Amino acid sequence: MRTYTEIKNSITQSFITKPEIIEKYGLVDGQTFEAQFSLVSFENILFSVIAGVVYTLEVFFGEHKKEVTDQLYDQKSGRLPWYRSMALKFLYGFDLLPESDEFDIEGATAEQIAAAQIIKYSAVNNSEIPGQIVIKIATETNDVLSPVTAQQKEAVEAYFEEIKWAGTYVTIINYLPDMLYLNLKIQRDPLVINEDGVSILNGNKPVEDAIKEFLKELPFNGELVLAHLVDKLQAVEGVIIPTLLQASSSWIDATIDDYGTPTVIDIKRIPVSGYYEPANFDNIEYVV
Repeated sequence: MRTYTEIKNSITQSFITKPEIIEKYGLVDGQTFEAQFSLVSFENILFSVIAGVVYTLEVFFGEHKKEVTDQLYDQKSGRLPWYRSMALKFLYGFDLLPESDEFDIEGATAEQIAAAQIIKYSAVNNSEIPGQIVIKIATETNDVLSPVTAQQKEAVEAYFEEIKWAGTYVTIINYLPDMLYLNLKIQRDPLVINEDGVSILNGNKPVEDAIKEFLKELPFNGELVLAHLVDKLQAVEGVIIPTLLQASSSWIDATIDDYGTPTVIDIKRIPVSGYYEPANFDNIEYVV
């Protein structure tokens, strides 16, 4: 998609190269439009408006094309994006139409449908086992990512048993978040952050807030890159040098239905549950 500047340049370049325009305005061949027309000239203002309108239309058409392309891609039954799309379309408490993968919503209000859309996040991957796919799901509780209830998961599993392609085995991952353990040493500006990591001006803990914000900004089932976390901390006001001594994580072990032993993250890691939560902030040391 063209930028506003590219659009305006194409208009002005075409304008100043026309022989009749050169003769009428007495333009100098080889000089730019900007060199020969004032910013407040009628011509410049007119072309700026036209370029702005064209740019806006191209943005709209570009977004529309992308939406249509994505929808067509997601609607190809049996592909991984289709399974993700179907997970997000799941309606808790509604039944499927006969011989269909669409829900019977006749008579339902918009509020009822919105409340039934309990799956807010989903990611789908092939398993190491041939013929098996893994669907990770999560909802939101008080604006925080969380698993759906056991009853809701049971309904989700029954739903995919109905709509999945024959010969495909579907595993639903609906875990509590992966716990993230961080061992950090933060060189602080004592004029901005005190020895407990509290902002002297605002009274909050900006390093902890930045970690929470960073994890929330990660795409669902997105890769946690330790270098990017350090970059985030480097931008915190009052932080001079952030040093990540060690990062590790633990996740729900299905065999014991509880968190396993944390393992060290070397460079990056995708959460088993699809999302992370800081276990605590006990191992952040603030130094000067």
